[in-house]
Amino acid sequence: MDTNTHPNTPQLPTTIRTYLDAQESRDADAALAVLSPGAVISDVGESFSGEDDLRRFVTEAGAEFTVTTEVTGVHRDGETWVVGHHLEGDFPGGTVDLDYRFELAGERIERVDIVVAP
Repeated sequence: MDTNTHPNTPQLPTTIRTYLDAQESRDADAALAVLSPGAVISDVGESFSGEDDLRRFVTEAGAEFTVTTEVTGVHRDGETWVVGHHLEGDFPGGTVDLDYRFELAGERIERVDIVVAP
């Protein structure tokens, strides 16, 4: 996924585009650089916080699967940026639609909630 050139993402803050690129490439240093020190990532109900947990999440979450990801849309829900993703791969179920819900604190990401899209 190239979130910088996808037609649905130009309106996203650079911080969020940087995080999405970092997560896709499993670049924990780049991801941590845009997360606030107190950031929390919640992935379908499991929460991660603190540098070690967040680093492990970025580098390991879903690494055991081969997955293709397509950004399906971007919108705002109040102050929260929502980025829709469609995933296909060899994980249980084979396909899923997820919403990544980003809350910013200034120029850094304070919280990411990854939830199954309604």
